Amino acid sequence: MINPRGFCDGLGKYGIEFFCGVPDSLLKNLCAYIDDNFSADQHIITANEGNAVGLAMGRFLGSHKPAAVYMQNSGLGNAINPLTSLADPQVYSIPMLLVIGWRGEPGIKDEPQHVMQGQITEQQLSIMNIPFVVMDSQSDSDAVLAPLLDTMNAHSRPVAVLIKKATFSAFKSVNQLPSVYSLVREDALNTLLSSFGSDDIVVSTTGKTSREVFELRQQRGEPASDFLTVGGMGHTSSIAMGVALAAPKRRVIAIDGDGSMLMHMGALPIIGHHSSSNLVHIVLNNQCHESVGGQPTVAGEIDIEKLAMASGYKAYFCASDQKSITKTWSDIAVNSGPIFFEIKIAIGSREGLGRPTSSPIENKQQFMRHAGSL
Repeated sequence: MINPRGFCDGLGKYGIEFFCGVPDSLLKNLCAYIDDNFSADQHIITANEGNAVGLAMGRFLGSHKPAAVYMQNSGLGNAINPLTSLADPQVYSIPMLLVIGWRGEPGIKDEPQHVMQGQITEQQLSIMNIPFVVMDSQSDSDAVLAPLLDTMNAHSRPVAVLIKKATFSAFKSVNQLPSVYSLVREDALNTLLSSFGSDDIVVSTTGKTSREVFELRQQRGEPASDFLTVGGMGHTSSIAMGVALAAPKRRVIAIDGDGSMLMHMGALPIIGHHSSSNLVHIVLNNQCHESVGGQPTVAGEIDIEKLAMASGYKAYFCASDQKSITKTWSDIAVNSGPIFFEIKIAIGSREGLGRPTSSPIENKQQFMRHAGSL
């Protein structure tokens, strides 16, 4: 396996000492090493992958040094615009190394949301004319990266390395983010589900939240009619807004995460401006990207109430324990939306958490039947 330290030392020989991006489970050991060994000025966890490409461009323009941008391959969609319309050799010609976790690699079993992206990742890079190499646990990183980084510098262009599963050796961070709050997400969700009405329509975010919602519905003997947004991080609230506009007589509830909210935060003023009175936007805030390694977000450093109200939400509520969730929901029920409900939770989930046993198509059909659109 490749040692994260050796990998970063190799990049340093080519002037790469700045890292930015969105965490990925295949890169968690690399990200943990970077976070422990580079200063806050050398490592920025960004809101989305396009944000990271822009940051890497600025790093080069200000220092004449290339940067490394890390991401899951699903994040290529967010990065395509700045890569092709800004960093490309035919535009500003900016060198940078893309370090991409290859989820859904052909021949490797993965979750449904990763299958198509895994199949087309190489083609996407080829279509964008981005030179790339593939790296696995048996690769000699220096030998594999040297020609690629020579190309990056010689032609002043983005290049990429595709990282297969289990490529990096384990690295235990000494800077693990402590849990500030004691409320466990699954308990918060269980309390919320007890508060919702049977006619309410629920859209839940990607990651462990939707997995817990699915299992809780099974445990409670309730229909699994919630929309489980298994991919497309950052789009949960927009999906919920679309449903709310289509079903104005039903209460629609978006169960979001802090990382998801931050990824496409521009959705907030759109929701606020269009005043979906039947929409409740819940954000479970544990201040980290938990499902891909626990890397911190900035959600603990910003005033989310001011953000929500400035975006045009009609009301903001906050809770950090089960009792206050129940009490707050009774207040929410008599208010007109859009309403923002922040719930501050602990980091972590129980061992053995499963995944939805229904397919995305089955989930869609169950949801649409509940919403009355099928």
